[in-house]
Amino acid sequence: MDKIDFKKELSGYKGKVGKPELLSIPTMNYLKIDGSGNPNTSKEFQLAIEALYSVAYTLKFMVKKRTGVDYVVPPLEGLWWADDMNDFMIAKKDNWKWTAMIMQPEYITDALYQESVKTAGEKKDLPALPKMRLEKLEEGLCVQVLYIGPYADEGPTIMNLHQFAKDNGCQLSGKHHEIYLSDQRKTAPEKLKTIIRQPVVKG
Repeated sequence: MDKIDFKKELSGYKGKVGKPELLSIPTMNYLKIDGSGNPNTSKEFQLAIEALYSVAYTLKFMVKKRTGVDYVVPPLEGLWWADDMNDFMIAKKDNWKWTAMIMQPEYITDALYQESVKTAGEKKDLPALPKMRLEKLEEGLCVQVLYIGPYADEGPTIMNLHQFAKDNGCQLSGKHHEIYLSDQRKTAPEKLKTIIRQPVVKG
């Protein structure tokens, strides 16, 4: 059986650079950890990512061993916001709040998740593990675009995306969502690929 790659199969993980689109995102399951602070300097953020990947890979290998189904672990994603959204738009990152998350296939049950958390915790000390949860995310109608470049330079792309929503009769709703398609450890900043998504409502 071929290995499933959700980035290739799901429309929500695709896009064209500089060409926003309006699309409906289905409800999906995620491993999630909430936190706050500057992701570039926050130990909390790094610990969250470590715990998320540990459980995500534990689940992947459990599913493959028991069912024969193999899949590529989906990319890291993040929801971003601030109590004062001006702090978000002008990048006062110390005031940011976030949910770090990794999408999970629909056949990942709560029982399987609980078992994977126990297994991962026994193999390695993961301080963020108690903060993790398996939870659905319902975004529905969204605008999104593919951005290539350093995370710090996303501003104009985000503004263009918001304008695209307005031009299409939509109002922003929900949290700013980013999907990190590239491995930051192995990719030059100018080549990083990120899906930038914003839930919207008509009217």
